[in-house]
Amino acid sequence: MTAEPGPDRDASARAAGEALAARYREAEPAMRDLPVYNPALSVAAIGFRATDDDAIGVVVTPWFMNLVRIPAPGSAADAQHGAVVSRALPAGVLDFTIGLLDGFGPVESCSLFSPMFGFADQQAAETTARAALAAVLDPNFTADPKPEPAARQPGAPAVALDRRRFLRGALSESRP
Repeated sequence: MTAEPGPDRDASARAAGEALAARYREAEPAMRDLPVYNPALSVAAIGFRATDDDAIGVVVTPWFMNLVRIPAPGSAADAQHGAVVSRALPAGVLDFTIGLLDGFGPVESCSLFSPMFGFADQQAAETTARAALAAVLDPNFTADPKPEPAARQPGAPAVALDRRRFLRGALSESRP
């Protein structure tokens, strides 16, 4: 069992989140001409904190918003770039893709939004990032509301909502 997160570990997690954001800021000029770039946004590390031996938070960029797990140094030695790993969080199990950033090291990312055109400004993006992080760290969170049978219109298809779809921004219904 690992020690509980504390102020020193949370400060280290925030520093790791800021270092990660700095790497994305360095990449930002190269992203500006891509069609997924939202010029109303900037890069930010949101809510990074210590959990067990890693750091977790959300990275907001003008081209994506990801829930990010930064593994403790040395814990990802056998991780393969591009592999998907399932991580148990208080709200449930989510899939993270392992990446290796030059000048930073291993990161695990779970996409929340991409592209970012649904956000008019930085405040809206950061508010959403904080809400998503709070949701995944809340063991009582559920995105599966129990709808009243009368609430659905006759003939309307039922839409199953689950945490994974909610956290990946897949709230829209697809129709045949």
